[in-house]
Amino acid sequence: MLIYIHGFNSSPESYKASLLKSFAEKINMPDVLEIPALSYEPSVAMAQLLKIVQNYQVHNGLRPLCFIGSSLGGYYATWLAEKFESRVVLINPVVKPLELFAEYLGYNRNIYTGEEYSLTLEHVKQLQQYNIKEITKPDRYLLMLQSGDDVLDYNQALEKYAAVPSIVEEGGGHEFTEFDRHLETVLAFCGINCLKAYS
Repeated sequence: MLIYIHGFNSSPESYKASLLKSFAEKINMPDVLEIPALSYEPSVAMAQLLKIVQNYQVHNGLRPLCFIGSSLGGYYATWLAEKFESRVVLINPVVKPLELFAEYLGYNRNIYTGEEYSLTLEHVKQLQQYNIKEITKPDRYLLMLQSGDDVLDYNQALEKYAAVPSIVEEGGGHEFTEFDRHLETVLAFCGINCLKAYS
């Protein structure tokens, strides 16, 4: 099972999520792909993700999990990968969310869904419980960064995930420009052979 975790103020209709979904359909991907619409509230978002994982484990036994997390989704995905000892792809992940989201306190509007809400200090503090200080098995990770990220300092991720296999590109942006070039690599890392014709 692959679970794509979108970022803050994003949705399953985002750039990377849409590319991934279309590509999975194109190759008739044999595994399950989940792209949930997550709450802006961290504890609720994590509860949503845990429910998906637990339901899958009940019905699919020991089939492997792989998380793909973008931005704040990368922060969540790191915690989940450590908890479930799974593979994970991180795309321009958030490393220090408390610093980043302090500037988003108050009114917010999701650009995809139109949802309006107020982000509080309590919401931001909830992120602390999902912080992973040490990566236990770097070979389970694939880090993807672009230096032109206009939202995050990509050097923070380079430092935190220093031992992790990585793809680092000059330029680009926070959305990871031309992500479609890496879809086969991402899925291969998650255990999907894109060269096989699935029926």
